[in-house]
Amino acid sequence: MQEIEQPTFWEQRYREGSDRWDLGRAAPPLVEFLKPPQSPAPGRVAVLGCGRGHEALLFAKHGFEVVGFDFAPAAISAARELAQKHAVEATFLQRDIFDLTPEFAEHFDYVVEHTCFCAIPPTKRSQYVEVTHRLLRPRGELIGLFFTHSRPGGPPFGVTKQEIRQFFHPRFQEIALEITPNSVSSRQGEEHLGHFQKS
Repeated sequence: MQEIEQPTFWEQRYREGSDRWDLGRAAPPLVEFLKPPQSPAPGRVAVLGCGRGHEALLFAKHGFEVVGFDFAPAAISAARELAQKHAVEATFLQRDIFDLTPEFAEHFDYVVEHTCFCAIPPTKRSQYVEVTHRLLRPRGELIGLFFTHSRPGGPPFGVTKQEIRQFFHPRFQEIALEITPNSVSSRQGEEHLGHFQKS
């Protein structure tokens, strides 16, 4: 389990091209989430475990001030190149998400989650919730696309809808947590879009 907590584990996958979690584009449920009338007001966004930056750039294109964090150098390099290619302004920093506070304490209006929660050891999920809570300003919001498959092992490590609720309560108030109708075919029925507000 310790191996997946090291940047080298993920760096190797990016360099080998075995990063199957990367869709090559932003996840459709998050694309849909940013469409009017439900789209949130622009603000400062942290994307945790941002990978090649597809979700970070999606939010940046919608007027958000975005910082993407990942501890794999190849991911950050690819994200910066993609931002430059599409002429989109976003910041990408090579960091361990568990070391972001106090530097970024209460710095963000939103935290965006996609394929990070499922990649960390399940034993660190409570710590992930605490980090997210500390990064957000009062009444800040978490927008998360959670991988709710039931297969053993990982990564990606599965989680149930009820477990998501248990992890984020009472630090967050649930706004919505529903299965997504517009996931990519390989993830149909296995993703929940969660929207939570910092308590």
